[in-house]
Amino acid sequence: MPRDNEPAGARILNALKRAATRQVARRESSRQTDQADLERSVREYTGDVQIVIASKSEPYQHVRRDSTIEVLRSPGGLASALDSVARATGAIWVAQAQGDADREVADAKGRVPMPPGERSYTLQRLWLEPEDTAEGFNRFANGCLWPLCHVVYVRPHFEAQDYRSYADVNDRFADAILDAVGTRPALVLLQDYHLALCAARLRARHPDLTIVLFWHVPWPNPEAFRILPWKQEILQGLLACDLLGFHIANHVMNFLDTVAGEMEAHIDRERQAIRRRGHRTFVRHYPISPDAAEITLAASDAWTRKEAVRIRESLGLANTRVILGVDRLDYTKGIPERLDAFARFLEKYPDELERVAMLLIGVPSRVNLPEYQALGAAVEERIATINARFGAPGRTPVQLITANLDFRELMPYYVLADVLAVTSLHDGMNLVAKEYVAAKPDLDGVLVLSPYTGASRELDHALQVSPYDTERLAATFYRALHLSPEERASRMRALREVVASHNIYDWTRKLLRDVHRLHLLADARPGSRR
Repeated sequence: MPRDNEPAGARILNALKRAATRQVARRESSRQTDQADLERSVREYTGDVQIVIASKSEPYQHVRRDSTIEVLRSPGGLASALDSVARATGAIWVAQAQGDADREVADAKGRVPMPPGERSYTLQRLWLEPEDTAEGFNRFANGCLWPLCHVVYVRPHFEAQDYRSYADVNDRFADAILDAVGTRPALVLLQDYHLALCAARLRARHPDLTIVLFWHVPWPNPEAFRILPWKQEILQGLLACDLLGFHIANHVMNFLDTVAGEMEAHIDRERQAIRRRGHRTFVRHYPISPDAAEITLAASDAWTRKEAVRIRESLGLANTRVILGVDRLDYTKGIPERLDAFARFLEKYPDELERVAMLLIGVPSRVNLPEYQALGAAVEERIATINARFGAPGRTPVQLITANLDFRELMPYYVLADVLAVTSLHDGMNLVAKEYVAAKPDLDGVLVLSPYTGASRELDHALQVSPYDTERLAATFYRALHLSPEERASRMRALREVVASHNIYDWTRKLLRDVHRLHLLADARPGSRR
C-alpha cells in the first residue's frame, strides 16, 4: 500500500516497478507458453514437413580452452533469436563451422545434437575449404554485398574470383541441405545475404521444396543495386524462393522496384508478389525480435546481478553512470560518430567528467578487409584522444572491450548500463536495442537509438537521434542521463511492452502462417506453383 505522504512521482515509479516485478515472475511460464504455441503452429501450418534452417553463423561453437572443450552460445542477435525457433520446431540447422573444436564433437557428417543439455534439434556443420574459397566467399559477402546494401559511402569491391567463391559456397550449402532432407518434403529457411544463390540451386535439384529466404540487412534502392555486375544472378537466386522476407516495408518496396527495373517479370504490387517464368515469389516484411522472456530471466538471475557489480568494480566504474555500446566493429554501426558525440558531451558538460563513462564492447569483425582495419584504427585513435584530453589518474572516460562475449557473458553489461547507445548509420533491424530493453525488468535504463535502424520503427519511446548530428547526439546523452526516474521507468515499460508482445515466436508464427496461407492462394495443381 502506498503511504499517504509519498510524493506522486515516487508513487508512479513504485507502481511501475511493482508491475515490472510481477511481469518477471510471469516470464518463464510465458516463454513455455510461447514455445508450446509455436509448436502447435508448426503442426498446423507445416504438418510433418521437416524444417531446415541455413545460415553462415552457427548458434553454438565448441572451442578448446586449455585441456577441455567448452560450448559457447554465439553472441549475435540473429543466432540467439533463431536458436529459440530451432528448439521449438526440432529443425535441422545447417551452418558454417567456426569453433576450433567443432569437428571433434560432430559425427562424420558434421552433425551434433543441440542445444547442450536439451538436444532438441540437430546442428549440421559445414567446413568451408580450401581457405581461399572461404576467404573469397567472405570478401564477396562482406566486401561487396554488405556495403552495397548499407548506404554509408563505402565503395563495394567487385572481384570475379570472389563471386565464383561465393557461388561455390552457395552450392555447398545447397548440397548440405539436400543431404539433410533427402527426397522428403521440407521447408527451408535460408538466412541473409550470404545465401542469395542457394534457392536456385535447391530448386533445380528438388523442385518441390518450400523455400523462404529472410534478408536481414537493408535492401538498397534500385539506383544503388544496379551497379552490381552480378545483379541478374542475385535476383534470379532470390526469385527462386517462395517467400522473401525483409524487416521493414520500405525494403520490400525497394526490392519490388529493383526487380521491375532489372528483369522481365510481372510485379503484382497489390499482393506484393513477383511472377517470373511460371514461378511466383511473395515478398513481405516481418520485423524480427529476440526471445524477450529468456533475456529477462537471464538478466534477473542472481549470477548476472553479481557479475554486473563485479564488472563495475573491476573497471573502476563503481560510482559512475555508464553509456554502453555493443557492436561488431563495423563501419555501419556509427562508432566513430558516437565517440565524437561523447567527446562533445564531455566538452559541453564539464560537470559530468567524473560522473559518466562510455563502455564499448566491440566484437572484432572482418579484420582481413581494409575498411575494417581502417575503422579499428580510427576507433582506437579517437578513444586515445578522448582519454588523453578528459582522463585523469584513476579515471578513464572511454573503455573498449574487444571480446567475443557469448550470450550469458553479455547480460551483465546490459544490466549495469544506465544508457545504451545504438548509433547505426544504416541497419536492417539491430537486435541489440531490443535485447537491452528485454534485459531491463527493473525499468532503470534509457535507450538512445538511431532512426536509421529497423528497430526505430517500433521503439518510438526510445530517445531517437541522428548519429550524424554530433551536437544533438551529445545533448541526447545528457538528456538520457538526467531523465527523471519516473520518465525513465515509463519509457522503458512502453519499450518492454513492444518487445515482449512481438517476440521471436510471433515472428516465426507469422512467417509460417504466410507460408501456409500464400500457398493456398497459389494454383494448387501439381507442379504449377513452381
